[in-house]
Amino acid sequence: MASEPLRTAVLGTGIMGAAMARNLCRAAGTRVRVWNRTRGRAEPLAGDGALVAVDPAEAVEGADVVLTVLHDGPALLDVVRQAAPALRPGTVWLQATTAGLEVLPEIAEFAREHRLLLVDAPVLGTRQPAELGRLTVLAAGPQEARERAQKVFDVIGERTLWLGEDAAGGAATRLKLVCNSWVLALNNATGETLALAEGLGVDPQAFLDAVAGGPLDNGYLRTKAAAILSGALEPPSFAVATAAKDARLIVEAARGCDVRLDLAEAGAERLRRTERQGRGGQDMAAAYYAGFES
Repeated sequence: MASEPLRTAVLGTGIMGAAMARNLCRAAGTRVRVWNRTRGRAEPLAGDGALVAVDPAEAVEGADVVLTVLHDGPALLDVVRQAAPALRPGTVWLQATTAGLEVLPEIAEFAREHRLLLVDAPVLGTRQPAELGRLTVLAAGPQEARERAQKVFDVIGERTLWLGEDAAGGAATRLKLVCNSWVLALNNATGETLALAEGLGVDPQAFLDAVAGGPLDNGYLRTKAAAILSGALEPPSFAVATAAKDARLIVEAARGCDVRLDLAEAGAERLRRTERQGRGGQDMAAAYYAGFES
C-alpha cells in the first residue's frame, strides 16, 4: 500500500525558497503548496506542480511540514501569524530564515503556543546549490520531528548536520551566523582587493594569476571576482540587501556575547553603503563598488 504524500507548505519563494519548492515539487511522495508576498514570484511554481495559495493560511492548511524561507525575523513572524488559524498541532515547522538570535525566543514561543514541532534549520548555500538540491542544512529540533524533516532535507540538500534537539537553544542559528561571517568576509575582501588593484592601475587578472593554485586561492574568490569583472551581478546568487541584513545580525550577535568584530562591523557598513548606491537587488559581489565614491 502506497504511503500518503508528504504535504508541504513553503512560505517565501525568493531565490532560495523558490528553488527549494521546485525541488520538492519534483520529488516523489510530496505535495506542495507555496505562498509569497509578491504573488508573481510564486506563480511560476504552478508549472512545477505546486498549488499557489492566496494567503499563508491557505498554504499551510492540512500541511504535515511548513518550511519558512523569508527575509528576516519580523517578516517571518508576520507571515506565521497570518498562517496561525490554519496551523495544526503537531505540524513540523522547518524554520530556514536567517532570522538571528534576538528573535529566536519569540519564534519558539509561537511554536509552543500552537503546539508545532519547531526545527531551527538555516541552510548554507546560494542560488545554484539551492537549485541543484545541494544545500547544507544546519538543524536543531526534537526527535519526533526528524523523520518528516529529513524527508524535506534530503530533497533540498545533500548534507544535514543535526545539532541537538532544542531548536530554541539556537545551536543551528549560531553556527549559521559563524559560517555567514566567513562568507561575508571573503566577499568583502574580494571586492576591496579588486578595487585596490583598479586604483593602483594593477590588472586584476594579474592578482588572480599570482595567487592561483596556492594557499591564498579559493573557489569563492574566483566566483565573486568573475562576477565583478564581468559585471554579471544579476540575477543575484546572494543579494546585497540580504547580505547586509545578515551582516547586521552577525554584529548584533557578537555584541551580545562581548566579542568585538572590527572587520565584520566595517563589512556591514560597506554593504549598507552598497545598498545606498541602489544595488540592493544585485549580487553581494557588488560591494566592490562601495570602494568608490560613486
